[in-house]
Amino acid sequence: MVDITHKSNTLRIATAQATVKVSKQETIDLIREHKIPKGNVFETARTAGLFGVKKTAELIPDCHPLPIEYTGIDFEIDELQITIKMTVKTIYKTGVEVEAMHGASIVALTMYDMLKPVDKGVTIGEIKLLEKKGGKSSYKKDYPHLTARVVVCSDTVSKKEKEDRAGKIIVEKLEGFGLSKIDYVIIPDEPDDIKAQIDQTDLIIFTGGTGAGPRDVTPDVVKPLLDQELSGVTETMRRYGQERMPWAMLSRSLAGVIKSSVVLCVPGSSGGAREAMDSVFPHLFHIFDVIKGRRHD
Repeated sequence: MVDITHKSNTLRIATAQATVKVSKQETIDLIREHKIPKGNVFETARTAGLFGVKKTAELIPDCHPLPIEYTGIDFEIDELQITIKMTVKTIYKTGVEVEAMHGASIVALTMYDMLKPVDKGVTIGEIKLLEKKGGKSSYKKDYPHLTARVVVCSDTVSKKEKEDRAGKIIVEKLEGFGLSKIDYVIIPDEPDDIKAQIDQTDLIIFTGGTGAGPRDVTPDVVKPLLDQELSGVTETMRRYGQERMPWAMLSRSLAGVIKSSVVLCVPGSSGGAREAMDSVFPHLFHIFDVIKGRRHD
């Protein structure tokens, strides 16, 4: 299965549709009057659909087992066609579109099985996804208007005694969101050098200097400069990292706003930098809409 360990739990919603068409009006009448020999068609099919949704991961090889937290099934009769709409919700790392389509198909097959004794002309029509929400695909991905600066704070990297990896990972992540105006800077982990990097750039990300060692001073320098600390962002980065690496509890990551700039201090390890980015982006970009709104108040 696809690796989803880097993803965060979010609300995921999918609605799928399937159609069942009968060959005569008498069949529709029997359904409405609950006179189909095998029983109540809609209620039986609805029950089968609930089982179908929950068993998707057992039958589709690449589907992840996930908690199904809501399933809704609606039927609509239009002349000789019955439209099935299946909505599935979860709060998890991956979407439920396959679960919704699988459930809709099971509902349609159950209806076919129940109706075939009275109507040999029953057909199942198109099964398709109508809508999906949640996850990164539901958020804007391109932010070409934003400027960014990635600052690698490391004495050894600045002396070229060690190659930077964390900063390059952050740059790559930002480019994936459509940012094209990205400065990439390497500086010693020194207070004056750190302060010199803070200007009117929209997004400034410091990587390195967030550990518990005596030379890890980045958050200590940046924190007094913040106009507003974004404690929720900091907590999200730390929680996300802690779930993947116990040592993340030692990280002193930081997030805040200086004037109209969003400033992050994230770990200097490649894994820590990657996890920090995955934990808060692209959702953090919403803050620029908030800042823009404040400007117009």
